[in-house]
Amino acid sequence: MSLKLDTIRATAQRVAASHNLDLVDIEFQGGGKFRTLRIFIEKNAVERAKLAETANPDELPKGVPVEMLSGVTHEDCAQFAQDFSNILDVEDLIPGAEYTLEVSSPGLERKLASSEDFTRFQGNLVKIQTFTPINNNRQWQGRLTKFTDNIATVDLSAIKQKGKAKKAVTEQTVDIPLANIEKANLVAEI
Repeated sequence: MSLKLDTIRATAQRVAASHNLDLVDIEFQGGGKFRTLRIFIEKNAVERAKLAETANPDELPKGVPVEMLSGVTHEDCAQFAQDFSNILDVEDLIPGAEYTLEVSSPGLERKLASSEDFTRFQGNLVKIQTFTPINNNRQWQGRLTKFTDNIATVDLSAIKQKGKAKKAVTEQTVDIPLANIEKANLVAEI
């Protein structure tokens, strides 16, 4: 029973597109009857632009830029889950009978993985962990000021650094190549 994660990802992207959604991420965890397939979706760029135009500022969370919101509703998740689970079952993409399908938005502290993510979220606070140390540090937190040529520039003065990062801060910014980023997330500014 091998799991074809690339096929599942492609199928999820196809179903998401039919609902004017984008697939953000996919995770498969667990074993036996405790397996969980997590799908993270958001409105596609056109739908997010409509949300930004029509949003009432009083209805949005204070201090949260509209671009950070995925715009996904419970109904979007439910409709996607119903259509996607039918396809998973019909095409038998997850061998074995038992698994749990979870569908949600990526959240305010969403994972950043692609160059498109880093470009889109320039100006936001980020938390980055690198594969290899830069200035003897693997943990960085600050404002993503720019992303060019697959290099993320993080302004460290945007927040107070802690621990080893505090000792390593001799400059106000750090350049981190995308290939060296093991894990990156947005940091909610509320």
